[in-house]
This record gives sequence, C-alpha cells and structure tokens, in this order.
Amino acid sequence: MFGTFIKKKLTDNQLANIFINALFDSVDNGFSVIAQWINDDPAFVDSPKIDTSNNNEFALIVIVGNLSLIDSTFEASQAERVEKLIYEKLAKVYEMSEIDIRNIIKDYKAYINRINMPSKNMIYGMSKAVFYKYNLNEYQDEYFKRMQVPNPLFLKRMDEIMGNYLWNWDAFFKKYKI
Repeated sequence: MFGTFIKKKLTDNQLANIFINALFDSVDNGFSVIAQWINDDPAFVDSPKIDTSNNNEFALIVIVGNLSLIDSTFEASQAERVEKLIYEKLAKVYEMSEIDIRNIIKDYKAYINRINMPSKNMIYGMSKAVFYKYNLNEYQDEYFKRMQVPNPLFLKRMDEIMGNYLWNWDAFFKKYKI
C-alpha cells in the first residue's frame, strides 16, 4: 500500500536520459509497423512503399512534438535545464554539435507549425508532417492529389497513431518526482 505513495526522485539528467531513450525506443520498435500501416492505408490508390527502416523523418517529428510539450509541463527554469540536457544527448546520438541539432529541431518545429497553420494541435501537425515528409501526396486519389492536401480520413487515423508517440507526463509524474 505504501509503495504507491513512494515516488522515485530523478535528477534532470536522469529525466533527459529516460526521455531520449524512451523516444528512440518507441520509434525504433514502432516505425516498421507504422510504415506498413501507411503502405496499406485505404486512402492511397497506390502503396507508398515506405521502407520500414526509414524512420529518420519520423524520429525528428516525434522529438519535435515531445519537446514542444516540455515548456507547458515544467516551470521555465527547469524546462530550460531539461531541454539543454536533451539537446546535448541528441547531439551525441546524431553525432553533431548541439547548435546543429538545435537548428534542425528548430527548422522541423517551424515546418510543423507552417503546415499546421492555423491549428495549434501538435498531434495534427505531426500527422501532417509525416504525410509531407514521406511525400504521400502522390499516392492519393486524384481529388486530394490535385488539392495537395492529405485525405482527412488518413489524417484522422494518423492522429490516433501519433497520439501514442507523445510523452504521457501525467503517468510519468505518478511514478517519479523531479
């Protein structure tokens, strides 16, 4: 009974490690299923034939979506510390400088915001980013292809999937305290 009241205390560095490892683990283990799902989606006239190992764009979309939630989850000073640690760890993973990874993330965030305009819903933006980054327009029926917009039925299904890739901070804080 008392075990449910005891939360493990984490440092900002431990939080950043858990965050990065969990994101990459979910992308590495889930993208092949998502790629196959997209390839088989009835919204496409022809299968996009996305390579199940081509998860680079997807990983960056998931990272941006999750980083966008940090500011609303933590107080400003802690969010800044955690983000800095996350960028340091991402720089190591991608074998580049912290400035370069920050610029890539900034560009992806701007891209998602631009294609998602006027909506502020990050899940919807992530779904649209998957659509455009994987060039899925050319596989749609002629109507949506000409309009150069995703089929709304595809986006609705993609939103459900992308929702699973956003960090569940409520569940995390039930187990840990920072």
